[in-house]
Amino acid sequence: MNMSEPGPSPTDRAVKRERVQAILTARGVDGLVLTSHGAIAWYLDGIRSHVGLAGDPVLAVLVANGVDTVVVYANERARLEVEELPSDVLVHAVAWHEPLSTAWATVPGLLREVDVAAELRAARASLLPAELARFRQLSADAACVLTDVLGAVAPQQSERAVLARVAGQLVERGIDPLVLLATGRARRGYRHPLPTDAPLGNRAMVVVCGRRHGLITNVTRWVRFGAESHGEAGATAGILEVEARYFAATRPGALVSDALAAGSAAYATNGFDADEWRNHHQGGPAGYNGRDPRATLGLPDRVAAGGAFTWNPSALGVKVEDTVLVTDVGLEVLTVDPRWPTVRVHGRDRPAEMVL
Repeated sequence: MNMSEPGPSPTDRAVKRERVQAILTARGVDGLVLTSHGAIAWYLDGIRSHVGLAGDPVLAVLVANGVDTVVVYANERARLEVEELPSDVLVHAVAWHEPLSTAWATVPGLLREVDVAAELRAARASLLPAELARFRQLSADAACVLTDVLGAVAPQQSERAVLARVAGQLVERGIDPLVLLATGRARRGYRHPLPTDAPLGNRAMVVVCGRRHGLITNVTRWVRFGAESHGEAGATAGILEVEARYFAATRPGALVSDALAAGSAAYATNGFDADEWRNHHQGGPAGYNGRDPRATLGLPDRVAAGGAFTWNPSALGVKVEDTVLVTDVGLEVLTVDPRWPTVRVHGRDRPAEMVL
């Protein structure tokens, strides 16, 4: 853990308990089971709930009658109790060959996460002081890794080689590399470019979604070798204008779906096809899930003050993506490294292509 980051916060934990208890009271029930990585990490103040990055959680949390009981596989119990779990929870172990649900299968009247998905998203939408400090540091660290690595790449390097360096630096900082994408010149048409042995060529994009203390930050950066074409310059400027419209619409209390509608409408007025937004998801609220949830038309969720967002407008060969914090006076960009070149867009510094 970065020494500037706060550890587990009893104050934050107490507020989270109150938020969950309010959900239970409103539903007229006594208990809820948390079973997803995002919900568990949020409620238990940033613990690691995984073994394999692609695996299910190795624990669950039963919140019932004012008591938090963590259900764990017996073979994971010792490590979790020493290294992860807060001291104020009860621990119940089940055999590794039995489902975690064995522990609550006979408990009547329990809510499942799916029963209160929207309420739980709202409960974790506004970040508390300790977790916000962690998120700021995580986001800055991820941005710094991309500056360090991309500032030293060469056109002949492969996408995989570049991401190997990115992954190594992330892991050194305690960040789980959940998503690593890269595209060189030859593959620039793909929106989710899993890396290959293809060389970067004269222009490349790298995307990172990194997790630490359960929080996930998202950032995209571009590098270029040599002169920029007129068409690429125009498209890059246009996508930054689309992003600016998303930013302007992301205000506390606004519907996330209305922000999506406002931003997607900006494609047509900035040199893109009006339906360009349909070719790739546009992002949405962030925090303990990569998008929490992905913004869609008709989504009833509202923008929360103190909440994180990652919009990622894109078109052929262009994309912009940073993680931001919503405040009552505007947006604070979290994935910032002052060494990265920027361009001013509507009074805000936005990432430019790094020219090498």
